[in-house]
Amino acid sequence: MWYVIEGYDGPNVLPRRLAARPEHIARLEALRDAGRLLLAGPCPAIDGEDPGPAGFSGSVVIAEFDALEAARAWADADPYVAAGVYERVEVRPFRKVLP
Repeated sequence: MWYVIEGYDGPNVLPRRLAARPEHIARLEALRDAGRLLLAGPCPAIDGEDPGPAGFSGSVVIAEFDALEAARAWADADPYVAAGVYERVEVRPFRKVLP
């Protein structure tokens, strides 16, 4: 089943986000390579493609897992969690309809 994972950045975490990004991306690439990633990306903190020093308000990942518990465990092990980038993470089932 698909699950949406939303991580919400804390204040002033852009330097920590940038430092943890290579490990974060490597985990997403592993999901992609396994055919389990629908989409992933950050949410700019301002209305612009490149938010610059404003940074990001969080990230969204939609990926396939065997169960909600597995999706939560994957989310809890994210390098952004370990680095203190995300102040909270929400995981819930997702049903793809389109495209």
